[in-house]
Amino acid sequence: MLKFAANLSTMFGEADFLDRFALARAAGFRAVECQWPYDHGLDAVARKLEENGLELVLFNLPAGDVAAGERGLASLPERSAEFAASVEQGLAWAARLGCKQLNCLVGAPPPDADAIAARTALVANLRFAASAFKTRRVRLLVEPLNAYDVPRFAVHSSAEAIALFDEVGGENLWLQYDVYHMQRGEGELAATIARLLPRIGHIQISDNPGRGEPGTGEINFEFLLRHIDALGYVGWIGCEYFPTRPTAESLGWMRALG
Repeated sequence: MLKFAANLSTMFGEADFLDRFALARAAGFRAVECQWPYDHGLDAVARKLEENGLELVLFNLPAGDVAAGERGLASLPERSAEFAASVEQGLAWAARLGCKQLNCLVGAPPPDADAIAARTALVANLRFAASAFKTRRVRLLVEPLNAYDVPRFAVHSSAEAIALFDEVGGENLWLQYDVYHMQRGEGELAATIARLLPRIGHIQISDNPGRGEPGTGEINFEFLLRHIDALGYVGWIGCEYFPTRPTAESLGWMRALG
């Protein structure tokens, strides 16, 4: 049985962030995720989860100045101390909010960066984070981002992510498989999910092009979601899409699945 979580950073954008929890519950969701909750106050987010009986299943580690185009710190050698602080902040929020997995955006080194130094920092930082997360019983996820949207991102494909996990070692690194990014970057969605299922910790969905709700683009979500269900995937599926209509009206694809 597939389990869907509303992404409150992209859905219910017709309301302020803290008001989206109640809207998600009213729409039938029992779980939510978000990108970066930190600007909204830890106590305020915890209160909204409790008031609405919602489980928070995912959010991202701090990723630097996202508005300026930064997409994570782990592959930036000069900011390893800031990355370590972001790990502690993320874990503190996860403990308070009852969240069992966090996503690490690994960063987009500048064009003049030393590639070897960036890779060395990335491996060392993920090794540190994976160990810290394991101690706190929280899963560390890494999400590849496609090269069209984020050209210099350090991990573009599922194969690159798995190779990185093997280089880092340990057993607490999981793939966050974003269907939109993987459709743009590599295709072969059904076969790749089947092959990598034991290493996938979380799946996110949105259609391509445009990141709208399922059914607004080229991806056959009716087939793909039933395929994921048949494979026996037991994790959450995050609805990280930007609705093309009022959010509650964009859920027809979910009702069609029953």
